[in-house]
Amino acid sequence: MTGLNKGPSKVQVSLRWDPSPLGEPPHDLDIVAATYNAADPYGEPAYLVHFDRRSPDGTITLNRDSQTGQGYGADEVMTLELERLSTSHTRVVVGVAIQQTGGPKTFGDVANCSFRIADGITELVNSGFVGALGAKAATIAEFTRHDSGEWEFREGIRGFDADPEEYSALMGKDYS
Repeated sequence: MTGLNKGPSKVQVSLRWDPSPLGEPPHDLDIVAATYNAADPYGEPAYLVHFDRRSPDGTITLNRDSQTGQGYGADEVMTLELERLSTSHTRVVVGVAIQQTGGPKTFGDVANCSFRIADGITELVNSGFVGALGAKAATIAEFTRHDSGEWEFREGIRGFDADPEEYSALMGKDYS
């Protein structure tokens, strides 16, 4: 590192939502992280981390996975240890996908849906899905490594009308 600021290093992404109304199928939302290689930062992900998974090197871990939104506090939690991520990976995109079992669902159909991203005790963002309420999946953050090794955080909600499988192929493309 050349400067004193290393940027985000150990990031926690948490997601919360209210359970579906009594008698309706449960809402199942999933945090998804896609890691991209330096040689192709907008191509196919090197790997995806989502429900019941962790990265091959253990730097990205899904710590909590809810299929219903029941309970107190965060329903899903993912930890990204950016400082330990191989230098061959220069981009990580984080998003949320809604499982589409029981019929189509969008963020507008899920009560009190929100996410929080923090680097240690520093809150980077705490937000709802405004701007993506009609979407079935959304990208919520991007982390990019500079040549100096410093990571940069970019907040941004981008909605997609795609199921989780389709979304994983679309989430990291260049939409500028």
